[in-house]
Amino acid sequence: MDSARLPRKLAAILYADVAGYSRLTGEDEDATHRRVSEYLDIFSDAVIRHHGRVMHYAGDAVLAMFEAVVDALACAAFVQAELETRNREVPERERVLFRVGVNLGDVIEDRGDIYGDGVNVAARLESLAEPGGICVSESVHTAVGDRLPLDYDFLGEQEVKNIARPVRAYRARLRPGEALPPPPEPRSTSSTSRRRVIFTVSVATTALVMAIAILGLGFMQPWRADAPESATHAPSGQTSIAVLPFSNLSGDAEQEYFSDGIAEDIITDLSQLSGLAVIARQSSFAYRGRAVKAQDIGKELGVRYLLEGSVRKSGDRVRITAQLVETENGHQLWAARYDRELGDIFALQDDIKRQIVNALSLQLTKQEDRNFARVNTSNFEAYDAFLQGRRNFSRQSVEGFQQAIEDYRRAISLDPDFARAYGALATTYVRLAFSGGAESAVESRERGIALARKAVEMDPDSAQTQWALGFANLHLARFDEARAAARRAIELSPSYADAYLLLALINNYLGRGAEALAWAEKAWELNPHATWDYPYNVGRAHYNMGEYEKAVVALEDAVERNEENYIPRLWLAASYVRLSRQDDAEWEVDQIEMVAPDLTFDDLFRGLEVDDGGARARLFEDLRAAGFVD
Repeated sequence: MDSARLPRKLAAILYADVAGYSRLTGEDEDATHRRVSEYLDIFSDAVIRHHGRVMHYAGDAVLAMFEAVVDALACAAFVQAELETRNREVPERERVLFRVGVNLGDVIEDRGDIYGDGVNVAARLESLAEPGGICVSESVHTAVGDRLPLDYDFLGEQEVKNIARPVRAYRARLRPGEALPPPPEPRSTSSTSRRRVIFTVSVATTALVMAIAILGLGFMQPWRADAPESATHAPSGQTSIAVLPFSNLSGDAEQEYFSDGIAEDIITDLSQLSGLAVIARQSSFAYRGRAVKAQDIGKELGVRYLLEGSVRKSGDRVRITAQLVETENGHQLWAARYDRELGDIFALQDDIKRQIVNALSLQLTKQEDRNFARVNTSNFEAYDAFLQGRRNFSRQSVEGFQQAIEDYRRAISLDPDFARAYGALATTYVRLAFSGGAESAVESRERGIALARKAVEMDPDSAQTQWALGFANLHLARFDEARAAARRAIELSPSYADAYLLLALINNYLGRGAEALAWAEKAWELNPHATWDYPYNVGRAHYNMGEYEKAVVALEDAVERNEENYIPRLWLAASYVRLSRQDDAEWEVDQIEMVAPDLTFDDLFRGLEVDDGGARARLFEDLRAAGFVD
């Protein structure tokens, strides 16, 4: 390890600043100073009571660090609620309102202060918050989940100063009629029992959390990051396209799920065509709200064509515009505007797809033509419930999964032949089981596999139902069945990135590094703005193959994309050991133990006993050498 490397740690950071401080001091400097000083004292006391540490003050701003992310967000919410109460007695123009940003990330601690991107992101999030409000990063939103009585509004991907990648931000606010638990009494900092944790993972739930994280499929934690240059091109020699998110022009932000659903289903259907490479939703939707030229998107994604459009839903009517653009010169190949009743939405979608096929002069096989014409449901209310379920599932929380189950059940009750709704419901039950939100995890997994089988029985030519079956079988360690279903999903949908990644994961479990690497690289081609799990699977495959230098490159990339996820750190520590980089290996183990202090080797592969050619035994040996104590 580089001897000059400063010690880093994963921590929760709170940054708060007064909104409109210059105006306030200009109108009444003395009164403003007294009130700011009083409110900063409230911050200081709250930070201590929530087991944090104030790192420094900068006039009207305060920077604090916490070991547990839930403590940081609870502190922010408590202070904002307290200041709101106090401000009621102050004339509106004289009120001192703080903006607060909370982030979870890597920091450098040196000479009593903290530095690094983790701090910078917290400061940028603060600037995005409303006066009196709180803005958090996606890492905070994911880690805290439903443990505090807060609601979250997704603010999209925000371009912020001096941060290379867009930050996915959320507005956090106290639920109406609910109260925060009272802050705990200050804890002695000299106590030897104080635990070094970032967020709490109990003994009872460690295995479940680990199982979810090891599966590591991209839509589970959609961290947006740029892929290496070698991965930013669609397959060469093929006509290629990216479908951007359709703009929601309905005047109601809640309707975004509908406009997203229209674009996502076009992606799903186009992905069935063997003559067309289709970029995954995760990568094309990364451009939401960004003013980027078609030529630049084409270069970044390596595609020749873009489809973009808008949706306006009003009453029982829907208006959709769409245009197909050539990325090399921005030339418009085709454009159309539709104004229909909502019940005609399926015919409208089919027309858009057919127009794209014609504009690109694609030749469909007989099977592709049959699949292309297949209607998943002809019931608009069932379709709308399905889209709402997809939105709630994407929240990746127990509450979100539970609400998605209700949505998918409603879709099925409205259309009992809606196979994709059965498949989506199956996947959600499996997710719920491993999130710790099911009353019986065993029963929830069994429901999942039963529903997935039913979905495939109803529509065996749907790539999505086959994927659901593969996903459910993987969670039951039925690797042959999982692999067969994933392969069938790819046969039906050659641009289905998540199916390739599922095959990569299955082969990694089986210790088949070369196969896993091939599938993971193919997935990455189709999803260049990949989440951490893509480079993780690449790195794990290289580790299985004994290619430790390559493993380190990919696994370091995975860690950078999602710093608080400790799964890639396991294989990274093991790879460092193999390269005799002992200091680096021990540092990674320290990070793992901070996040998951109760983690054991049994937790890593509980219930997944397979013949992996000794890859697991080698991993455990290397982790012990790195200092991991079981």
